[in-house]
Amino acid sequence: MSAPTALADVPGPALDPPKSFRRAFTDLKAGLRARELWANLAWQDIKQRYRRSTIGPLWISIGMAVTALALGLVNAALFGTSISTLLPSITTGLILWSFINGCIVEGSETFIANEGLIKQLPAPVSVYAFRTVWRQALYLAHNLVVYVLVLLIFLGSLNHPYHVIDRPGALLHPGLGWSMLLALPALALVVLNGTWVVLLFGVVATRFRDIPPVIQSFITMLFYATPIMWPMDQVRSMQSGGSGFGAVAVQVLQLNPVYHFVEIVRAPLVGQAQSWTHWAVAGGVTVVGWALALLVLRNYRSRVSYWV
Repeated sequence: MSAPTALADVPGPALDPPKSFRRAFTDLKAGLRARELWANLAWQDIKQRYRRSTIGPLWISIGMAVTALALGLVNAALFGTSISTLLPSITTGLILWSFINGCIVEGSETFIANEGLIKQLPAPVSVYAFRTVWRQALYLAHNLVVYVLVLLIFLGSLNHPYHVIDRPGALLHPGLGWSMLLALPALALVVLNGTWVVLLFGVVATRFRDIPPVIQSFITMLFYATPIMWPMDQVRSMQSGGSGFGAVAVQVLQLNPVYHFVEIVRAPLVGQAQSWTHWAVAGGVTVVGWALALLVLRNYRSRVSYWV
């Protein structure tokens, strides 16, 4: 049999070169089909963390509630505003930040942390990324209990138009309504972006071990540069009041992609006004991020097992 005939008999995927987008997509599809594996591994991670604890994963919700309450009380006193409108915003922001922070920080070490499994278990690379994202999604689900409690307590202050801060030029928010449903596709978009973050940062950090410490150094700065524990309305009121600093601050914040992802989820959940600019930026980041992740997966997927 001649060489061309022999190659023609080989199945299509086997003819793909080692570095091909088809192999990258095949890895992602195989990872999704193995959802029972990574879902169980993620749940075991949570059970292991709270082993021998009386209330187990409920500590996730308790920790979030205590942090949100402390920050809400402090910031309400600092900004001179009502905690009934500020605390729901801070709580929702902290819940979303917890997920984003987990995808960035733990995602950069996802393959390093799974070294033993990668060397022993013949599984797609994406399985370990999905494990990390699903674990963070479970944390997010636990923390949403805190949001529901805060919403029930302060519903009377949020179900009609309100100001977060009592200052001239402060934005009047429409209050809770059917726009809350926008939080569902927004959450799905955040999780989708968390997946490419874990894949991209995980592969790069596996090759360059200085990346995780660098991320740890800058993640706190990113937290303070995102309107989570302070209201964006404070900056907007400074801008409308003619403050040059307020105008510059707004422009700088527009460059922070985390701000836009937080806003597309938080705004509908607490009845705040939302700009479609946030959706446009989040959509653009999604496309660019996944393009980079697929490129890295295409070129270096097969090297991960050698780098760990």
